[in-house]
Amino acid sequence: MRKSAFILPILAVVLVGIWSTLFIVDERQKALVLQFGQIKQVREEPGLGFKVPLIQEVVRYDDRILSLDTDTIEVTPADDRRLVVDAFARYRINDVVQFRQAVGVGGLRVAEDRLSSILNAQIREVLGADQVTSDRILSVERAELARRIRDNARASALSLGLDVIDVRLKQTNLPQQNLEATYARMRAEREREAADEIARGNEAAQRVRAIADRTVVETLSDAGREAEIIRGEADAERNRIYAEAFGDSPEFFSFYRSLAALESSLQTETSTLVVSPDSEFIQPLFDAIRAEGIVGTGAQLTSPDELRELAPERTPSEELPPEVRERLEEDAQAAEEEGTGG
Repeated sequence: MRKSAFILPILAVVLVGIWSTLFIVDERQKALVLQFGQIKQVREEPGLGFKVPLIQEVVRYDDRILSLDTDTIEVTPADDRRLVVDAFARYRINDVVQFRQAVGVGGLRVAEDRLSSILNAQIREVLGADQVTSDRILSVERAELARRIRDNARASALSLGLDVIDVRLKQTNLPQQNLEATYARMRAEREREAADEIARGNEAAQRVRAIADRTVVETLSDAGREAEIIRGEADAERNRIYAEAFGDSPEFFSFYRSLAALESSLQTETSTLVVSPDSEFIQPLFDAIRAEGIVGTGAQLTSPDELRELAPERTPSEELPPEVRERLEEDAQAAEEEGTGG
């Protein structure tokens, strides 16, 4: 009983001592065995390790790919247009010994602070270099600029025991105070382009109108010329026909021309023409009558009584005043009685 009372504590102490000498390295980690701050072992492979209890300690570091977001900074490209840039990086601990010596007990916190400073410096250096304008930063060349930042940052981060795997630019914007000026400049450029387009459109419209006006003038001129030619040919043909008609029968030609002149002068329905029988204007109309008499023309003579019978009855107009109508009726009745009595 007394032996078991002593053995159990001794076994417990032995087990605790053995357990304190063992440590496990996970496949996602790397480990250092330190003795009074000095590196005694480096364990980069997963598995079981041993250390001296109470004297040595194990410090583990993450062996996975880590992410770091940088602070937003302002850069000035070659065209002096300030840009607000922030980036993110992917990195991992490549050399745990170098990492421990560089950052000491600060670990990842100190390492990320230094890596962030390195990235910001390289971003300013690459984006602020000659021939690097804001247009290039905002174009497809942005990936090439990010690779240059990564390569430069990788070379600087080797002293920290870090391997920078990738660097990407997340945002590239203008500072808030420059946005309004940029928008105003963009509006001015668009308005200028619109004015240029309108001017070119007006110029094209004027050119089309000028061509159309010239075509109209040329067409009207050609049509007028053709009309004058046709009219001249028609007049010549008419004069030829008139000349032949005059040569064949001068009297008929003179008579026809008088009829044509008379017809032209009496175009209006209300026109009235008063001429003398011996007028040269209608003299051809009466030449036959003077030469052969009324009988010779074939006209039939009518007595005055027959003419009165053929004449239509006259009725006073309703628009005449009453006293005028009464007087006309009395005169007509008296003429009728006088004719009957005679």
